[in-house]
Amino acid sequence: MLHFIRSLLLSAALSAAPALAEWHYAERAIMGTEVRIQLWHGDAVEAEYLIEEVMTEFQRLDNQLSPYKPNSELSLVNREAGQGAVNISEELAALVDKSLWFSKLTGGAFDISYATLGKHYDFRNQQQADSALTNSLLEALNYRHLHLNKKSNTLRFGHRETKIDLGGIAKGYAVDRAIKILQEAEVCCASVSAGGDSRMLGDKRGEPWLVGIRHPREKGKSAAVIPLRDVAISTSGDYERFFIDDQQERVHHIFNPNTGRPSDTGAGDSDKLISVSIIGPQGFDTDPLSTSVFVLGKQKGLALIDRLPEFEAVVIDSNKRLFFSRGLANPQ
Repeated sequence: MLHFIRSLLLSAALSAAPALAEWHYAERAIMGTEVRIQLWHGDAVEAEYLIEEVMTEFQRLDNQLSPYKPNSELSLVNREAGQGAVNISEELAALVDKSLWFSKLTGGAFDISYATLGKHYDFRNQQQADSALTNSLLEALNYRHLHLNKKSNTLRFGHRETKIDLGGIAKGYAVDRAIKILQEAEVCCASVSAGGDSRMLGDKRGEPWLVGIRHPREKGKSAAVIPLRDVAISTSGDYERFFIDDQQERVHHIFNPNTGRPSDTGAGDSDKLISVSIIGPQGFDTDPLSTSVFVLGKQKGLALIDRLPEFEAVVIDSNKRLFFSRGLANPQ
């Protein structure tokens, strides 16, 4: 009898013992890209719940910020803000406000009104705006047309043809939101990525996360591998969405607001960039900075990053040469 009771007690103790912690993974197509999550947790059920919570947040942001979904808040703004002020959510106001801050910081290299012409590009079907359309809409492509009233949370476009797209900042913001969910759940170690935007929570169980920077011309190959802890990294490259036109020129999705066309990445010019990776505390900043540096070029882009505390850059020029910001090139 005593042996039986001991067996019952032992069985109960074993069933009550926590499961061994392990890595949990998930991947899903959201926001026009692959969203990937990796987290360390001792409870498989809780881990799956957190993964679903994160994916739900990505889906919510996609539903709100997608320029392709007619019922999104962003689509509503693009339809109506050219005729007058539109009431917007605090979240969208914060995204537009941050975007305008980067526009001013970069002298217009970052400009969410690129969508004025960007909406006329279809990379899947290899279609682009011709010179006549580009010239007719170039005046409407200017962040100064975006009139945000932060007190009333309203947005008005100063030009009837102006449109906006948050593709250069929304994914970075989304990975920050995901990490916040995991932080509040007291997850120690995780990695969340959405396309070229990633953020790491903690380290990889005592080791740094090894983040590969894709080689912009050799698929499947890394140009560099960076060890990172508790930080965000965003990469912008001319290889993400592009096609080769009839003149054998690469037409890609990163627009130069000054020309209304994709930023020129022709071979031979050492200042032109084909890949930019920015490392910093949060994706809300690294995402727009990677676009900005790409448009600014190597000299002005690296000079900008060298002026910003807490940020570093890895860039690849049109000759496929690798360059680093001052903090990475001369580590203390």
